[in-house]
Amino acid sequence: MSERKKVAFYTLGCKLNFSETSTIARNLQDEGFDRVDFEEVADMYVINTCSVTENADKQFKQVVRKAMKLNDKAFVAAVGCYAQLKPEELANVDGVDLVLGATEKFKLADYVNDLSKNDFGEVHSCEIAEADFYVGSYSIGDRTRAFLKVQDGCDYKCTYCTIPLARGISRSDALENVLQNAKEISEQNIKEIVLTGVNIGDYGKGEFGNKKHEHTFLDLVQALDQVEGIERLRISSIEPNLLKNETIDFVSKSKTFVPHFHIPLQSGSNAILKLMKRRYLREVYTDRVNQIKEVMPHACIGVDVIVGFPGETEEHFLETYHFLNEMDISYLHVFTYSERDNTEAAEMGGVVPANERAKRSKMLRGLSVKKRRAFYESQLGTERTVLFETENKEGYIHGFTENYVKVKAPWNPELANTLHKIQLTHIDEDGSVRVQFVETLA
Repeated sequence: MSERKKVAFYTLGCKLNFSETSTIARNLQDEGFDRVDFEEVADMYVINTCSVTENADKQFKQVVRKAMKLNDKAFVAAVGCYAQLKPEELANVDGVDLVLGATEKFKLADYVNDLSKNDFGEVHSCEIAEADFYVGSYSIGDRTRAFLKVQDGCDYKCTYCTIPLARGISRSDALENVLQNAKEISEQNIKEIVLTGVNIGDYGKGEFGNKKHEHTFLDLVQALDQVEGIERLRISSIEPNLLKNETIDFVSKSKTFVPHFHIPLQSGSNAILKLMKRRYLREVYTDRVNQIKEVMPHACIGVDVIVGFPGETEEHFLETYHFLNEMDISYLHVFTYSERDNTEAAEMGGVVPANERAKRSKMLRGLSVKKRRAFYESQLGTERTVLFETENKEGYIHGFTENYVKVKAPWNPELANTLHKIQLTHIDEDGSVRVQFVETLA
C-alpha cells in the first residue's frame, strides 16, 4: 500500500473561505491524504485565496514563499476568489503548480496526479457564469464553534465589489442539506454554529439551480432552531434590506439564536450609498437597529463601513461619523476603500487621496473602540452565558457571551468548550471583561 501523502492548508479571507477549506480538506482525506499544519513539511500546500482587499494579493505571495521554504519540492495549489479573478497572475507566481477557480476548487483531487512540480502554473477556471451549482460546506477546525455555509454568490451589483465576479450568482443549499450539516456538527460536541455565506439574507434563491425557491431566510432560521444538540446559533453578516422584522422578532424569542447581528452599512451618507449602488438608504438602517434594540435591548450590533470611496467628501465622511456616533451600535469593522479591476467604482472620479483615506479610517477605528467600551460598560452587573474557547493565552481563558462581550478568566482546562452562567463584573485593562461564576450549564 502506498504511503499517504501530507497536505497543508492556508486560508485567506472570510469565514466562508474557512468553511470551504474544511470541506476541501475532508474530500482530500477521503482520497488518501493526511492533513497537517501549515507550519509542517507537506507534499502539497493548498492556499484558499481572497480578493476583497489589496493586502490579500500580497499575502498570497508571502504564503507561497513560506510553503516553498518548508519544502521546495512540494506541489502548490491556489483556489478561491482571487484564483477565479486573476488565475494567470497567480499561475505566474514562482512555485505555484495549479490554480483552480470557483467551480473547480471542490474537485481538487481530480486535478492532482503525481504531485510532481509543473514548470508553469496550470490553470483551470470556468467562465463565472458557469458557477451556478451549489457545494455545501462547514468548518470544524475550532472545537467551540463551526462555520456553516448556507448560501454562495451574489446578485447585487455594488460598484466596489468583485465577489459576484469571483463567486457567481446567488444560490443556496437545500434546507434539508443545511439541517443535515447542522446535525453532523452538533454530534461533534461543537456548541456554536455561525451561519455564513456571501449574502445569507438572500437564502433560498437558487435552491433548485434557478431563481425558483421554496424557502426564505426566516424559514432557515426557524428550522435550524429546532435542531437538537446545538447550544448556540449566530447569524454572521446580513444586509439591512434583507434582515426582516419577522427574523428579528424570531431571534428575540429563539432557544438557540443569539442576540448578535452584524449588519453592513458601508456609508452613513445617502449620496454615497447611491454611488455604491447599495439597496437601501440610511433610514432603513436606522429602522433595523431600532427594531433590534426594541426587542433585544442587550443585543450586540456590529457594522461594516468603507471609508474613502470615490466621491466621498469630508462632509460625506462626517455624515457617516455622526450617524454612527449617534446610533446604538456596539463595534465597527472599518475597511479602507481600495480600487478593484473590473468594478464601476474603479472608473469613478473624485478619488480620495490615500493619506485622507487613512485619516478617516483611523477616526472610525477610534470610534469603534469607544463604542465597544460603552457597550461593555452597559453590560456590567448583568448575568450572561459564556462559551469558553480552548486556548491558554498568557494564563487566561477567553470566551464570548451570547451578545458577543469578550470575557476572560484564569486558565482552567476544564472550562474549555463549556457554557457557564456568569456575572460581568469589571473591564480589565486589555479591554476584556472579568466575570464571577454563577452556574455551569453545559
